Amino acid sequence: MHNKSQELFRRALGLMPGGVNSPVRAFRAVGGEPLFMASGKGCRITDVDGASYIDYVLSWGPLILGHCHPEVVEAVARALPSGTSFGASTAAEVELAERIREAFPSVERVRLVNSGTEATMAALRVARAATGREKILKFEGCYHGHADSLLVKAGSGVATLGLPDSPGVPRALAELTITVPFNDLAALEDAFRIHRHQLAAAIVEPVVGNAGCIPPRVGFLETLRALTAQQGTALIFDEVMTGFRVAWGGAQQLYSIQPDLTTLGKVIGGGLPVGAYGGKAGLMDQVAPAGPVYQAGTLSGNPLAVTAGLKTLEIIRRPGFYERLNALTEKLTVGLQAEAARCHVPLVVNRVGSMFTAFFTREPVTDYSSAQKADAACFAKYFRGMLERGVYFPPSQFEAAFLSSAHGEDEVTETLRAARDVLAALSSAAL
Repeated sequence: MHNKSQELFRRALGLMPGGVNSPVRAFRAVGGEPLFMASGKGCRITDVDGASYIDYVLSWGPLILGHCHPEVVEAVARALPSGTSFGASTAAEVELAERIREAFPSVERVRLVNSGTEATMAALRVARAATGREKILKFEGCYHGHADSLLVKAGSGVATLGLPDSPGVPRALAELTITVPFNDLAALEDAFRIHRHQLAAAIVEPVVGNAGCIPPRVGFLETLRALTAQQGTALIFDEVMTGFRVAWGGAQQLYSIQPDLTTLGKVIGGGLPVGAYGGKAGLMDQVAPAGPVYQAGTLSGNPLAVTAGLKTLEIIRRPGFYERLNALTEKLTVGLQAEAARCHVPLVVNRVGSMFTAFFTREPVTDYSSAQKADAACFAKYFRGMLERGVYFPPSQFEAAFLSSAHGEDEVTETLRAARDVLAALSSAAL
């Protein structure tokens, strides 16, 4: 029983919209009421009722070292007595900027902010200022934060003008956002033909994470890079999720493509709120005070967040870190696929590095449309079954899951054992 979580949720419902501070936490996609967490250690979290779970959410990706890594905790504890915020520059900000530039050769200048949404908003503003254009191109299923320009869904036709995906987004602003399917080369080329020399920026999650994990097809990102270069359109890689997660240099290292602008977050804060955007010097030098594009933030470069990020980046840079993490993730995802096949449950598992999604479908998941064909009701039963067995996956079919270096062989074995039971139950129910 989750009595304390239930009581807290009842209280929260009268205080917060839907009882939560971020929508997916409400468990609307999987049914039931959300759990309230009390603590985390390593790869496990404990709720307010004392139940423990193997965590594959990991704060939606930042905790690549797991919860409360002792070196990160020690670093933050050392920094805390010196102050929580100054509204002035610190040496640690310079060090974090140096680490980002080392990892991402495309980032010659970087500005620290407080969230991924803030980073993408600013990157788009820079692109529009640099090009003198207003239209932007995005891809279905790619989430770039809740800024007005990015909360747009496409019409049924290729490269049609969008309609706002959320009330409160002005139609005039939505009409400046062009949306095409991810991984669709023909639609991509049509968009650049129809809106020739009108696009300020094309923004993409190089590995989609917010429709579930969807890798790019061979040639897709390369074509996008070529088209943007030909038409003077700024290419923005949203690596808030993939940066330092799928590789030290993010997806742009993995796929050998250099964008004009990059947005970062999650891992670079080590679990504390942070974001960043950066790119070529000629673009970034337009940002105030070097240039006329205004952007500011009281808590930008917060010393505690920067300290946690620096220590995290130091640890993941150590030899063998990614090799072990990726191998363990592969063992888990291959195991899940095998258990599903044994139970005759249709399941497709997409993985890039240490991020993955299990889609309940028979068909390959290559874009938002094919992701939507997955059986969300089946996923909800799977989620609840795994939760009952002490395994915490993202409470939505359309979110990526993650592993951390705190996960080990024992946790993977325990997860696969739970999955065997749940998938068998799903198969029996279908019969």
